[in-house]
Amino acid sequence: MAASTTKPDLDQASTRKPAWLASQLSFGGAPVGNLYASVDDASAAATITHAWQRGIRHFDTAPYYGYGLSESRLGAALRGVPRESFTLSTKVGRLIEDDAQQTSHTDGFIVDGHRARFDYSRDGVLRSFEASLQRLGTDHIDVLLLHDVGALTHGEHHAAILRQALEEALPAMAELRTQGACSAIGIGVNEEAVCLEVMPRFPLDVIMLAGRYTLFEQQDSQNVMAQAQARGVAVLAAGPYNSGLLGGAQGPGKFYNYALADDVVVARAQRFYDVLARTHTDVGAAALQFPLAHPAVASVVCGLRSIEEVDQAAARMQASIPAEAWRTLRDAGLLQESVPTP
Repeated sequence: MAASTTKPDLDQASTRKPAWLASQLSFGGAPVGNLYASVDDASAAATITHAWQRGIRHFDTAPYYGYGLSESRLGAALRGVPRESFTLSTKVGRLIEDDAQQTSHTDGFIVDGHRARFDYSRDGVLRSFEASLQRLGTDHIDVLLLHDVGALTHGEHHAAILRQALEEALPAMAELRTQGACSAIGIGVNEEAVCLEVMPRFPLDVIMLAGRYTLFEQQDSQNVMAQAQARGVAVLAAGPYNSGLLGGAQGPGKFYNYALADDVVVARAQRFYDVLARTHTDVGAAALQFPLAHPAVASVVCGLRSIEEVDQAAARMQASIPAEAWRTLRDAGLLQESVPTP
C-alpha cells in the first residue's frame, strides 16, 4: 500500500473516527498518575495543557492510574478548557480506597496511602463512575471502559469475573449510556482472548487493546481486529511503543509488556531499528502511525509524561514515512503480510 503524501493533522477527523472520539492521537494518562516515577503537579498540568495546545483532543485515564491521581490531574488541567473541545475516556472495575499502610508501590504507581480493589459488581461500577466524575470535574464521560478483565489478569477467577462482567458491570455501563452519562462503552484490556469472549456476548462500542496490535506484534491480534471491524467496534490501540521498547530515538528501550525485556525481545526490537535505518525512518514514528492504517482503529493512545514527550509524539504523528519503509519491514519478516500499512 502506498504511503500517504499528506501528513496527518491531529485536529482533522478520521474517516473512522466515531462522534465520541476527538483525535487520532490520544493522551494516555497513566504516566501523569506517577507510573514508575513521580511527576509533580505543575509538570503534570503543563504536560496536559500542552497536549491540548498541540491538537490532542482525546484524553484517557482510569481510577487505577495513581489511585485517582491521574483523573484528578486531568480534571484540574482541563477545567478551563471548553468541554466540547475534547473527549474523555476512563474506566470502571476497581474501587480506590484509603490505606495508610500502602507504601510498597507494587502496582507501579508511586503514590502512598491508597490502594485499588477489583469490583465488577453493579454497585461497584456505579460507585467508581461517580467518583471519576468528581475527580475529573465533569458531568459526563465520552468513553467508559471496563478495566482489566481477562484470564491473564484474574487466573482461576476468570470465569466468575467474566460472568459478573457480562451480568452486572456491562449492563450497568449500558444503562449509563442510555441515560446520557457516557456516550460509548467497551473494555480496556491487554489480552486478545477476552475481547473474543466478550464481543459475541455483549454489544460493545469500543475496545481499548494495549500493547497487542502494534508495530512490534500483530500476530495474535488479527482475529480480534477482524471481529471488531465486522461488528463495528472501534479499536483504541494503546501502548504503541510496547512499554517503551520501540519508543527510543536511537535504539530499543529496556521494558516490554510492563517488565524488563529479555535478550530475545531486545534483539528482535533492534532489528526494527536496523531495518528502518535503511530508509532513514524513525522507529517511534512508524510505531505511532502503524495502527491507524487498520480500518478498525479509531485512535492510538500514547502514554505521555512531559512536554517533551508530547512534542515528540505530535511530531512523529506528522512525520512522512516512505512506502519503502513498510516494504523493508515486510521483507525482513517483521510485519505480518496481511496487515495494512499507512
